[in-house]
This record gives sequence, C-alpha cells and structure tokens, in this order.
Amino acid sequence: MDIIKIYDNSNKLYYIGGVVRDKLLGVESFDVDITFEGNAIEHCSQFGEIIQENPDFGTVRVLVNNKEVDFASTRSEIYPQKGHLPVVSKIGCSLKEDVMRRDFTVNALAMRVSDGEIIDYVNGQEDLKNKLLRVLHNESFIDDPTRIIRGLKFRVRFDFDLEENTRKLQEKYLENINYDMSFKRVKKELMETFNLNSQRAFELFVNEGIYKLVSPIKFELPNVNIEELLRKYPVDNIWLVYVGLLPDLSNIELTKTERNIIDDARQIGELNSDFEIYKAFDGLAIESVLLYGITHNLGTAKRYLDDLRHIKISVSGENLLTLGIQPSPKYQEIFDNILKSKLQNPNMTKEDELNLVKKLF
Repeated sequence: MDIIKIYDNSNKLYYIGGVVRDKLLGVESFDVDITFEGNAIEHCSQFGEIIQENPDFGTVRVLVNNKEVDFASTRSEIYPQKGHLPVVSKIGCSLKEDVMRRDFTVNALAMRVSDGEIIDYVNGQEDLKNKLLRVLHNESFIDDPTRIIRGLKFRVRFDFDLEENTRKLQEKYLENINYDMSFKRVKKELMETFNLNSQRAFELFVNEGIYKLVSPIKFELPNVNIEELLRKYPVDNIWLVYVGLLPDLSNIELTKTERNIIDDARQIGELNSDFEIYKAFDGLAIESVLLYGITHNLGTAKRYLDDLRHIKISVSGENLLTLGIQPSPKYQEIFDNILKSKLQNPNMTKEDELNLVKKLF
C-alpha cells in the first residue's frame, strides 16, 4: 500500500477509503487515495514539483521522488440536484466532514500516513469485521442511487451483506426511483460490477430489483449461468453480456460498438441449419452470439462457437476467375455452395472445393 515514503510533520496526511478497507481485509488495493486535512494545494506542493492542480476540487498532482502522487484536500459536498453529481461546498474542512460524504462505513475509514493510526468516526471497522455494508445516513441512496450498484459490487467482491436498515433504504428507493439521475455514473458502476463476471451479482441485481435503476420494464432472471458461459467463451465486454439482456437500455449512453453488439443479437430470428447459423453469426462479436444464446437458443450459439466458427472456405474470387468464371453475383452463390459442403465435411481441402466448383458450375 505504501506507494512512496512521504515525510510530513503536520500529521494531517491520511489514506482514506478503499485502500484502508483493503489493508484491513488483507487484500490487494488497486488505488491509493491520500488526503490532506486542509488545503492540499497549499500544503502538498512542498513535496515536489507540481504536475497538475484542480482548485475546484482541491486536488494536486506532485512529482515526489520521480513518482506522480495525487493529493486531495478534505472537502464537504452537497447535492443541489438529487441523483446528479455533488457540488463542493467547502475545501479544507475537517477530516470527519470529509469521510461523512462517502458511501459506506467500510469506505469511510482513514489511516494517518505518519504513524498508521486508524481514524474511524462511523464504526466502519466493526462493520468490516461483520462483513456488513452500511450507509452513512438515510438520504444516501436518494443523493446518489448509483451507490446501490456500488454496494452490489462490494457485496460480491468481499462477500458482504447489506446491514438491515441499509437494505430497507434500498428497497424503499427501488419502489420509487427518481430517473432524473446521472446515467453516465450508472453505466460506470454497471461496467465495474459486471466485469467481475459474477453470477451471484447478476442474480442479486435481478432478484432485488436493482435492474430497475436502468429501466422499469419487468425483467426475469434467465435460466443460464452466464458466469460459466463467459469462462468458457471469453469476451472483451463482459458487462455487456449481462446488462445487454435488459429489455430497455435507452437511458444508458452506449458507444456505437456496444449498440451494434446488442442490436445484432436482437435482430436474429430462428436458425434451422448449420448454414443458417454460420451465415447469421459469422463476423459478429462473440458477445452478440452469447446474447442470442441466452435469450433464444443456447444450443445454437454453442454449435457455432464450438464447431462452426473456425470453418473457412479456401477458394477465392481470384481462383474463380482463373477457372473462367467472370465476376458477378454468381460468386456469392458459388461460395455459399462450397460453404454448405464444407460445413458437412470440414476436412475438405482447397482442391476438393475447386473440384466442387468445376462440378457444379
């Protein structure tokens, strides 16, 4: 966790949040947040060359012993518009004010950099010990509904449960969702959660109605273990195989590639032969094939992925021209006939394919 030695006589530098949680859990931490109780821009510039400043948030990046280190000022925030990004109300507030703006008690722990003392204003260590996720106040989900998805992520990562009142607050919010929220943040949390590739996460997401944060349309859990499926057929966009199953994603801003993956899967109808399967799936992302399999016919998707997708014909247009067949729409008919034969006999050589062309045309 100690990415760099920082000698500071103020005793006001703290690790805060996930890095402290992970330290106490004995797991690897992927990010390190260092906070100064006060104005970090004014204080932390003494540690080295300033690389970047953001006065609006009180953050500064400093080159310390050839390493770039980010320092944040303690700050308090307000939510002038519920569900949207908060606004900084004060920079340089007390450490207690800073931790009270966070999502769960287990993420509101601080550890002094100088001596390693744990500062716990919210009984986070006890919740950590009991594997409980507890919000810091009853308006937490109203302020930021993405905390519900973030809570799901932590529950899966660390095998935590929701504390009783936190569960009731979640259920109450999901009964009356304010859809005027930051869906950019919703997408970010969905990606982080489902890129973990956890069937348990998806089951909780559906059974607890968390999916309604994305769309109010009723959705039922498909009878497929998606986690096992993705372990067998790895993809780049793991999260999209889960979230892409939801009937309405109009609130989520998808990239063109993400939208195409979903649309490709939804536009395919019933497939009755290996030739139809091949023609439908060839050239599509594996994510699209899996989405089709989960929603329509898993056996069909597996047939393509296990047996058909690596079959390729060897004859080219240049070969047909050599045989005296002039370029025309007939080329596609020829290729399709070769493909049908090769799907039945994958061991066909290029010579076999050419002989078939001579025989048929």
